[in-house]
Amino acid sequence: MSPKVMLVTGGAKRIGATTVQYFHQLGWNIVLHFNHSKEQALALSEELNAGRANSVKVVQGSLSTIVDTEAVAAQAINAYGKLDALVNNASAFYPTPIGSITENDWLNLVGSNMQAPLFLAQYCTPSLQQNNGAIINMVDIHASHPLRSHTLYCMAKSALITMTQSLAQELAPKVRVNGIAPGAILWPESSLLDEEKEKILKQIPLQKLGSMIDIAKGIEYLVNASYVTGQILTIDGGRSIASNEKA
Repeated sequence: MSPKVMLVTGGAKRIGATTVQYFHQLGWNIVLHFNHSKEQALALSEELNAGRANSVKVVQGSLSTIVDTEAVAAQAINAYGKLDALVNNASAFYPTPIGSITENDWLNLVGSNMQAPLFLAQYCTPSLQQNNGAIINMVDIHASHPLRSHTLYCMAKSALITMTQSLAQELAPKVRVNGIAPGAILWPESSLLDEEKEKILKQIPLQKLGSMIDIAKGIEYLVNASYVTGQILTIDGGRSIASNEKA
């Protein structure tokens, strides 16, 4: 049998890259999507293809518009002729204080975090249905505990949770749809002061950051959990249920 195929959006860096590496080690073929991170995407694909030829194919494209998202989906399906799993990992993240929000912010934040997962699901569903596939949406604990000055981002992630639950009903029984809500896994690419990091760690019952492998293993569980759909798996060290959690 040919290997299973997974599309990972935003697969060139951070959690996306770890997910690509993890599932590649499990024997999957990977369609690695990127937008701007060309150097990292090509380096990762070359490394993995050196170990197993033709096991990773790279797709470039913006996810901010529906037209571009459709093109990404078409390339991904054509890469190996099928899809067994879609991981909607790509995500723009930055503050948008009221009074400063622009149309470009809307396109970037809502586009990558809500619009693209919906339309990728729509375009990829016929292929996923043929293989009893799975969709995994990367949400956020701040979908229900909004971050100050991040209204657009948190709105989009909240909608993504509703979308996950709705699509789980609509696409059953052939396609399962679930989500993962990461907590503090990596510090933001914008630097944080040591005291800010310490404050965050104090909010986490397990008193530490999670790891990117924790997320990849969560995705593995949901991809293989044949009787689980419409669920959000929270991986946050207990932060979202801690009494000292503050938005």
